[in-house]
Amino acid sequence: MSALPHTPGRGPGTVAVAVLDHTELPLWDLYELGMACTVFGIPQPELAERWYELRLCAETPDAEAPPRPLGGFGFSLRAEYGWETLADADTVLVTSVPDACVTGEREVPPTLVAELRRAARAGARMVSLCTGAFALAAAGLLDGRRATAHWSHTADLARRYPAVTVDDSVLYVDDGDVLTSAGVAAGLDLCLHLVRRDLGAHVANQLARKLVVPAHRPGGQAQFVDLSVPVADDDSLAPVLQWAIANLEQPLTVDELARRARMSPRTFFRRLQAATGTTPLQWLLNQRLALAQSLLEATDLPIEQIGERSGLGSATNLRRHFTARVGVTPTDYRRAFTAQAAMGGR
Repeated sequence: MSALPHTPGRGPGTVAVAVLDHTELPLWDLYELGMACTVFGIPQPELAERWYELRLCAETPDAEAPPRPLGGFGFSLRAEYGWETLADADTVLVTSVPDACVTGEREVPPTLVAELRRAARAGARMVSLCTGAFALAAAGLLDGRRATAHWSHTADLARRYPAVTVDDSVLYVDDGDVLTSAGVAAGLDLCLHLVRRDLGAHVANQLARKLVVPAHRPGGQAQFVDLSVPVADDDSLAPVLQWAIANLEQPLTVDELARRARMSPRTFFRRLQAATGTTPLQWLLNQRLALAQSLLEATDLPIEQIGERSGLGSATNLRRHFTARVGVTPTDYRRAFTAQAAMGGR
């Protein structure tokens, strides 16, 4: 994750999804479009009083063109807005582009490139899922920035756009006003990360629960997961990890977790890193920070008590880790969400 300041309590806004020619995309790329529509396009009144306004934007809106077929699977899409409306949105999101735009056989449509630049100048937050990064790169919006895409396409991204610092080892990159994700499921991680930034950890966690997905996978987690990890119940890490989450206030150690998992510390370390892409201590820190965020939003507990309940110890230790990860102090984070709630945004 980026160390740049996030915008806690920003609240929802308009999310404009730039729709390209999806007739050439494989089925798994269409998942990203549906995923964005699911996260940002379905109101969640039980989670927040205001939700996002989703707009599908195409080069020619459907008032002037027939529905667009998707991937040859019998689906079709209606986009009510044109690309020229992207600059009116708070967040602009680009899903995967056709493979020809990845390899360079065909350029990203110049009209879209121009509208992406105009939206960025207008102050929109720019987001790409998977190979949508090629559209942001074509617009020059990734120059001098760190970015990612699906690992199978990052070599092309680096070759075609050398001004971009391409990282093929992460799920997503949050660079403040420009965010990029790896492919398929990593796009959902980034969408939930945006909800977490805008509406807080509690809302993002509850939405993840409805979607039956992990509440928070940090962007720095590896794209590669060892698929040889056994999934049998008696060999699963899930029970010990669930126990750890329920006991974060305790001084947990790798040795203690390994003992509960009935593994050697070395085996537990290797298994957890293969399954999650992070080390046991980093995993624990991520869980503790997520709990601290929820407590800051949902309670008026003193910072010292939140440090104790989340297992981060003293208020000083909580402030150090929280500020490094989130970009603001715990007090400022709570203040932002309190102000947002007072305005009726949650």
